[in-house]
Amino acid sequence: MPALKRLVCLSSAVIAAATLSVGSAAAQSSQWSPPRAGDVLVTGRVTSVAPATEDGIFTAAGTDTGLNVDVSDDVMPTLGFTYFLRDNLAVEAILGATRHTIHARGNGANTEVHETWVLPPVVTLQYRPLTTGRISPYVGAGLNGMIFFDGQDRNGFTVDLDDGLGYALQAGSDIGLRGPWSLNVDVKKIFFNTQADINGGALRSDVDLDPLVASIGLTRKF
Repeated sequence: MPALKRLVCLSSAVIAAATLSVGSAAAQSSQWSPPRAGDVLVTGRVTSVAPATEDGIFTAAGTDTGLNVDVSDDVMPTLGFTYFLRDNLAVEAILGATRHTIHARGNGANTEVHETWVLPPVVTLQYRPLTTGRISPYVGAGLNGMIFFDGQDRNGFTVDLDDGLGYALQAGSDIGLRGPWSLNVDVKKIFFNTQADINGGALRSDVDLDPLVASIGLTRKF
């Protein structure tokens, strides 16, 4: 819930920034036009990353310990870059990093075992059915990577996480404001599995992170 509150607060700041940008863009042009083939969108977002992890922790022999992996949410700024191949077809890449704390929960225990940063670049192909009007909705699908770095072990545990590739589904919309500016809302569902080895493999978990990634941001068209 703290991550959700942070997203709400930061989203309010984004909307306020969008209002100021509309005012400054008015001097350039009072009209907004939807993107076309060859256009580039650069989007600064406030992004919430909420893993959906409840996987069990097992011994090396396969015995269930009664503990589950729990991964915290985080809210961080991200950048998106979208290039329009056609008026209704675009490719987007997003960059950002989030920090997550991993707990072992169950049997009355709630122990912090690891903290890590994650770099999860995502590339999607978007279909945009509307090429007129002030609203440009889209759906997309693509690939994501998960790169874990700067990990810090906690409470005497050692945790190794495998990097890898997954896939992503996406839905969102750009809402025209004024001039080159638009408000962006975006939701992605990431599907990613990693192997967590604890204490040199004495304990293991096959972890489906599968985070829901929700964003709001301000877009400029070039």
